[in-house]
Order: sequence, then structure tokens, then C-alpha cells
Amino acid sequence: VRLPVGRPRTRPDAVAGDKVYSSRGNRAYLRGRSIKAVIPEKKDQAANRKKKGRRGGRPLTHDADLYKERNTVERLINKLKAWRGIATRYDKTPESYLAGLHLRASMIWVKDLTRTSH
Repeated sequence: VRLPVGRPRTRPDAVAGDKVYSSRGNRAYLRGRSIKAVIPEKKDQAANRKKKGRRGGRPLTHDADLYKERNTVERLINKLKAWRGIATRYDKTPESYLAGLHLRASMIWVKDLTRTSH
């Protein structure tokens, strides 16, 4: 993440992910780097934790609002990838790939504007 002055920050405040990334190892790695994990707990993990009773530890905290933002970003990426040139990386240079991303994003934006103006 680039800031206006100084060395770029290399550590995000939070990482959002699906339930598949809800392993103890992933959470320990993020905790060790002081990064908040916005990952819901799997049902089987919660059941195993509850089965252990007090030894199972506390329930994991989950920020539902941040998780909703992850879903919004995920849907946008899926819309971008619906365009074959972006999904398959046909463009050879980073500049042309970025131009394709900008073009597809503006197409999505214009489509959204025309849909909401009626």
C-alpha cells in the first residue's frame, strides 16, 4: 500500500477470506504479523471446539461488516474476469493488461449507471 511519503506499508490492517482459509496455521500466521483475520469459522471447527469444552478455547471473533466488503470485491473480480481477455491473460505486457482492466471496469461502470438511471 503506497502512502504519499516514505517507505510503502507492507502489512495490511486486515485480511478477509473464505471459510476454506480458516485453519489454525493461517490464523496464527496473521496473528503473528498483527493482522486481523476476517475469516468465518467452519461449522466442523466450531463443533470440535465446543466438544472440547473449556479446553477448546474461546469462539473466534468475526467482523461481519468487513466480510460483506470482501463479498463486494469478489463479485467485482468475477465481473472483470467475465471478459475473456482478462480471465486468460492474453495481453503480453502489463500496460496492455492494465488498459484492458480499465476498459472492462469502465464498461461495468457505464452499464451500472444506465441500469440505475431508469
